[in-house]
Amino acid sequence: MQAQGFLSLGARRVRQIQKAMQNAKVTLLCLFVTVLVLRGTIGAGKFGTPEQDFAEIREHLIVGRRGEPHRVLTEVVAENSSNKSPPVVEEEVEEPEVERDPNVPYSFGPKISDWDDQRREWLAENPAFPNFLPGGRPRILLVTGSAPAPCENPVGDHFLLKSIKNKIDYCRLHGIEIFYNMAHLDREMSGFWAKLPLIRKLMLAHPEVEFIWWMDSDAMFTDMVFELPFERYKNHNFIMHGWEELVYNRKNWIGLNTGSFLLRNCQWSLDILDAWAPMGPKGKIRLDAGKLLTRSLVGRPEFEADDQSALVYLLITQREKWGDKVYLESAYYLHGYWGILVDKYEEMMEKYQPGLGDHRWPLVTHFVGCKPCGKFGDYPVAQCLKQMERAFNFGDNQILQIYGFTHKSLSSRGVKRTRNDTDKPLEVKDELGLLHPAFKAVKL
Repeated sequence: MQAQGFLSLGARRVRQIQKAMQNAKVTLLCLFVTVLVLRGTIGAGKFGTPEQDFAEIREHLIVGRRGEPHRVLTEVVAENSSNKSPPVVEEEVEEPEVERDPNVPYSFGPKISDWDDQRREWLAENPAFPNFLPGGRPRILLVTGSAPAPCENPVGDHFLLKSIKNKIDYCRLHGIEIFYNMAHLDREMSGFWAKLPLIRKLMLAHPEVEFIWWMDSDAMFTDMVFELPFERYKNHNFIMHGWEELVYNRKNWIGLNTGSFLLRNCQWSLDILDAWAPMGPKGKIRLDAGKLLTRSLVGRPEFEADDQSALVYLLITQREKWGDKVYLESAYYLHGYWGILVDKYEEMMEKYQPGLGDHRWPLVTHFVGCKPCGKFGDYPVAQCLKQMERAFNFGDNQILQIYGFTHKSLSSRGVKRTRNDTDKPLEVKDELGLLHPAFKAVKL
């Protein structure tokens, strides 16, 4: 009986060993298959050795469990953040400014004393670029511009675009060249004064130009037909809107306006720019000059020196030197204050036709005191933008009607047809009388 028990136990043991060996074979086979699969996924290792394979398997599994979620999360966060916020534009680092000596008068650079001779010689050597065009019209360069940085008020950039479009339209109709500036040519002459060094540079760089016409970015043409009466200015070098009574007799600081003026390209103009500029450098010079101007001019508030007040002061203190060549124009609106014009546009359209340039159809509507590019001004921003839209549409209607369209209203960006198309477009009559006979030869 005992022998039979040992035989039974031995047979059971053999079966267990056989079963274990079979399980081991299956396990080894599964492990081998797993190794093959992983090697196909991650590569055969440096030399394809089992030790290297297992090392890479272990690394792959560990990184896959711990590192991969972090990497994916990082990518998702980066993707989401890039979608939600645009890349940050680094601000330009300006060079430190050198403090100027307030005791040294400001200068544009080397003094030029023979510009008329230099320019006359250049014009003689370059007959293809005459300073007077056929018909005796002077060659004009209209100059305007804005700050190099985006507007603080986002809508302001849109209105700057409308303003330059308006000026381009007028210049195209009248054969005037245009220059738009977005650079500070002289850091000391900032703000009101930035126009002076720019005008001087353009005069010297373009001897073929007879007149530089400066126009502020917040001024718009609202009579696209009116032609400046240049015959009236043949003996004058500086033309701006103003009144002799207010400037010379009453010494009023708003007796003239420097938002729109013409300056002849000549030695006299270089000299008056040199005499005009010394109050302009920012800092102590400009602040002290502002106090002098407030004491000397009627109605001027207390603030730093501005180019307009400085010019009034220069003319009343040195009239004998400059006055004869300055023409203060008041017969038409070379500058027209928007506050007394914009609300009358509908009446102007009903009663009169363009080509007058005065209070009936103003040549220029100037938004003095409005700051469309800033957040604050002398008037509410919403009011200024609303009225600037009306002024733009008032001028733009005169362009659109050439092509058979008009704005639905002065407050609307939408347009409507004013005439039907025809298969004989050259025979269409100018029923609205918008084109002056002088423009018939102008290519639109």
